[in-house]
Amino acid sequence: MSTSPPLPPLTPLAQKFILHFGEMGSRWGINRTVGQIYALLYVSARPLNADEIAESLSFSRSNVSMGLKELQSWRLVKLLHQPNDRREYFEPPKDIWDIFKALLEERRRREVEPTLSMLRDALLETPSTEADRVAQERMREMYNLIELSSSWFDDVQRLSPETLASLMKMGSKVKKLLDVGETVRDTFRFGRSVEDAAPDKDKK
Repeated sequence: MSTSPPLPPLTPLAQKFILHFGEMGSRWGINRTVGQIYALLYVSARPLNADEIAESLSFSRSNVSMGLKELQSWRLVKLLHQPNDRREYFEPPKDIWDIFKALLEERRRREVEPTLSMLRDALLETPSTEADRVAQERMREMYNLIELSSSWFDDVQRLSPETLASLMKMGSKVKKLLDVGETVRDTFRFGRSVEDAAPDKDKK
């Protein structure tokens, strides 16, 4: 069996990052242990096996195994094998944009899609009272907004990392572009042509 070089002790910088990521994990829907395991793999110079993770973080082997399964279900780590080594090694996606998109997609699957399913069922019902009619209209507004956001997310998922980074760097320029588009839509919404919208030079 081949052996990997010994894992050096965690530096104070790495420890600070790992501890913070563990605390932030609960806000993203993962527990502290899973967050710390992911943070360790993210800053590690090479893939790690479960024993190395357990030793570095002073976690039990069983907790590490459960944490790695959770991260695999989120597609935030991938399993690797080393030559002549039967142990399983793990590393996060190398591209930070892949990590970002995996987090968003998993959150949508776990949180957004169940809400959309419930709203679809509610909108198929026939309201029997005025109160139900009003409630259903509110639900329709929520459904349309979530659907619009989901369509936007699907479009973002198809963008290359380079295009996505460029789009995000545009910042306020995107808003200006949207404002121009809104002005154009308003012009045609009221049945006015481009010529009608322009000042009439013949009028005094």
